Amino acid sequence: MAGGFVAADAKTGHRQFKGKITWYVWICGIIAATCGLMFGYDIGISGGVTAMDDFLVRFFPTVYARKHRAKENNYCKFDDQRLQLFTSSLYLAALVTSLGASMACTRFGRKRTMQAASVFFLIGAGLCAGAVNIAMLIIGRISLGVGVGFGNQAAPLFLSEIAPAHIRGALNILFQLNVTIGILVANIVNYYTSNIHPVGWRYSLGGAAVPAAILFLGSLVITETPTSLVERGHRVAGRAMLERIRGTKEVDEEFNEINSACETAAALCAEEKPFRRLRRRESRPPLVIAILMQVFQQFTGINAIMFYAPVLFQTMGFESNASLLSAVVTGGVNVISTLVSIILVDKIGRRKLLLEACVQMLIAQVTVGGIMWVQVKDNNNPSHSWALAIVVLICVYVSSFAWSWGPMGWLIPSETFPLATRTAGFSCAVSANMFFTFVIAQAFLSMMCTMRAFIFFFFAICIVIMGVFVLTLLPETKGVPVDEMLDRVWRRHWFWKRFFGDADEAKINNC
Repeated sequence: MAGGFVAADAKTGHRQFKGKITWYVWICGIIAATCGLMFGYDIGISGGVTAMDDFLVRFFPTVYARKHRAKENNYCKFDDQRLQLFTSSLYLAALVTSLGASMACTRFGRKRTMQAASVFFLIGAGLCAGAVNIAMLIIGRISLGVGVGFGNQAAPLFLSEIAPAHIRGALNILFQLNVTIGILVANIVNYYTSNIHPVGWRYSLGGAAVPAAILFLGSLVITETPTSLVERGHRVAGRAMLERIRGTKEVDEEFNEINSACETAAALCAEEKPFRRLRRRESRPPLVIAILMQVFQQFTGINAIMFYAPVLFQTMGFESNASLLSAVVTGGVNVISTLVSIILVDKIGRRKLLLEACVQMLIAQVTVGGIMWVQVKDNNNPSHSWALAIVVLICVYVSSFAWSWGPMGWLIPSETFPLATRTAGFSCAVSANMFFTFVIAQAFLSMMCTMRAFIFFFFAICIVIMGVFVLTLLPETKGVPVDEMLDRVWRRHWFWKRFFGDADEAKINNC
């Protein structure tokens, strides 16, 4: 692929390194982003499976009986802690695993960590597909969670480290694009397997092995990142790999910066371990931003809708197959809208996409909440036209999330930490994401039972808070090389600059 780039970006003034946007970079990026495909497939598959009668009869017979009870409360018929644990156990396992995944990324590299993710995902898919009782089902989900913890830690870091600065956003968003494709594929699989009785759910859960196999085989042919190679003492191999992914031997400037960053990181880590270093005052800005991005990403309510889309649509009065088809439609909107982010993120920046989405999501959530408050009562369903209106509004909501908080939640934390705390800091971000995903997954059906339509107003209030956060505290990172974030971003921000001392101290910590 053609496309050399110059020493300085004319629009941003940020220094750029020499090289080309090579096909090999895109191939490595696409394969690494398959971690997102695994994650997305699981998000999409859970809600569809829990809406299948065959699955409920075998593992959750009380939920099945409540679902088909004539006068059962629309908002409460799926409220079951064990059913919610089926979905949420994966994210609890991923939370714990992501902390260990940080050390694996540092010691063994990003590539090996992604390979480990694929192995655990294959094991989990086999256990879930062959489950004969709830215990086996949950153990399988935990194995899948370990795979998610490793994959979600390694893949965004891998993508940020191999990408040239001026396309880092687009390349990193391949991860989120694969998440959305995984959700869409899972919804399509559920739509067809729901008619395969009584084992359709086994095909759905076993399908998770396909993206895991793709990642495992693909990881055998991709490179390790130059930063990871140099960080682990392989300087010659690191330079050779940098030349390969940049398509030129004129990489002295970029390689010297990577080498300098790694040497400083090694010196700092010898004095103080990365997780301890995160407690320092100068580590707080990227850490706070990374964690808040994960908190806000989940409190948009997106995963509540994606996990339980078929269940939610059944609450609105759709039949089982119609609810699954509606979930397919929202999944398609999710994929298409993520492509918008890939096109725009490095042109207009991160902040503008996030702010526009806050407005769009707020309008959609408030309108959906209002319609459901008026039209969806405890024991009666809305008219078909109102139900379709809700589906359209959810598509509007999903589209805005897909080009903003979805990809930015992974992109921004992966690009803002200095090398000395990069894997540790990003693991905190992944852990926060998994924790709040677990909370939402475990609590959503109970919240819907208790709050009824007001659950949408709850998420709307969260979106208002998110907009204020972006306006006041989130810096723009478009076009800034990852190893220059400290001086070019944090030290120039009106609020975060107070966390840094003099310029010499800043340079020491800019590793």
